[in-house]
Amino acid sequence: MGSSFGQLFRISTFGESHGGGVGVIVDGCPPRLAVDPELIQRDLDRRRPGQSRITTPRQEEDRVEILSGLLDGQTLGTPIAMLVRNKDQRPGDYREMAVAFRPSHADATYQAKYGIQARSGGGRASARETIGRVAAGAIAKQLLARANGTEVLAWVKRIHTIEADIDPAGVSLEDVEGTIVRCPDPAAAEAMISRIEAIGREGDSCGGVIECVVRNPPVGLGMPVFDKLEADLAKAVMSLPATKGFEIGSGFGGTLLKGSEHNDAFLPSREGRLRTATNNSGGIQGGISNGEAIVIRVAFKPTATIRKEQQTIDASGAATTLAAKGRHDPCVLPRAVPMVEAMVALVLADHLLRQQGQCSLW
Repeated sequence: MGSSFGQLFRISTFGESHGGGVGVIVDGCPPRLAVDPELIQRDLDRRRPGQSRITTPRQEEDRVEILSGLLDGQTLGTPIAMLVRNKDQRPGDYREMAVAFRPSHADATYQAKYGIQARSGGGRASARETIGRVAAGAIAKQLLARANGTEVLAWVKRIHTIEADIDPAGVSLEDVEGTIVRCPDPAAAEAMISRIEAIGREGDSCGGVIECVVRNPPVGLGMPVFDKLEADLAKAVMSLPATKGFEIGSGFGGTLLKGSEHNDAFLPSREGRLRTATNNSGGIQGGISNGEAIVIRVAFKPTATIRKEQQTIDASGAATTLAAKGRHDPCVLPRAVPMVEAMVALVLADHLLRQQGQCSLW
C-alpha cells in the first residue's frame, strides 16, 4: 500500500535505505521502445550521494541492474525490474535514533502508525527510496522524447534566501550540470554553494525551490475534474521527501494580478496548434495541457536530520535530546533535481498512454 504510482504507466518501488538494496518495477511500458541504459545511469549518477562537497559523503556507486523487461535494448512490454544494491550502509550511525525521534522526520509518525519502523536511515522515508523513481523516470523521459520530442528539465532556483533569475526557455542540461548546486545562473550558484557550506559547518541545514520546465509537451494531456494534469503533477512531486509546496505557472504570484493581466491571450496559428501570448497558466488550462511549456516549482524544506542538539522524546514519550550522527545532506536540492524530473516524466508518460487509449480511435 502506498508504494505504487500511475495507472497505465505504473511503477512500484521497494527497499530501505540501509537494507540490501532499492529498486523499482515498471509495468505498462509499451513494447519496442528503445531504452538506453546509460541514460538511466546518468540520472542515477545525478541523484547519488557523495557526488560533491555539498552533498552527503556516503559513498554509493548506485549502479543499476536491469533484471527483466528488455531484449536487445528494446522493451518487451512486460514488467521492467531494476535494482540498485546498497554498498555503504552504516546502521550503527543510527543507534541513538533508535530510542529518540528525530524532530520533523518520519520516525515518530511511522512508529505511531505501524508500531515498528526501519530506524536505520529512515527506511522507506529516506530519500534513498527515490532511486527507483529516478530509474523509472529515465525510461519515461525516453518514451516522451520518442513519442513527441518532449524534454523534461529541472534546476535549483533558490537556496535559502538566494534566488536565481532564470528564463526557463533558455536553460540547457549543460547549464544545469555546469555547477555542483545545479543552478544555471553561475553567479547565484556560487553564492548558493557558499551558503550551503556555511550552514553545514554550523551543523544545520537549509531548503529552497526547484523549478522544472516541460518543453514541447503533447496537447490534451489531463482528465476533467479529479485527474487534472496539474493535480497529478502536484501529487507526484509532493510525494518526494522534504517537499512542502507546489506552484504552476504564475503560482501564488498570480494572485496579485487582475484577470485582464493574468489571462493568456490566444494567438492566431495556421498550424492548428494552440498558441498563447503569455504563459501564466503554466501550459495547463482546465486541467489539460495546451502545448505551451509546462512550468512548475517545488518547495523543499531544510533537511530534517541535523547535527545540532535538539529537544525531542523517546518511544515512551519521555523528554530527551538528540544531535544526529551519520552522513546527511546539508541541503537536499542539488540531488533532488533529477527526482523532480522523474516524477514529472512519470505523470506525463502515464497521461500520454491514457490519452492515446481514450482518443486514438478518432
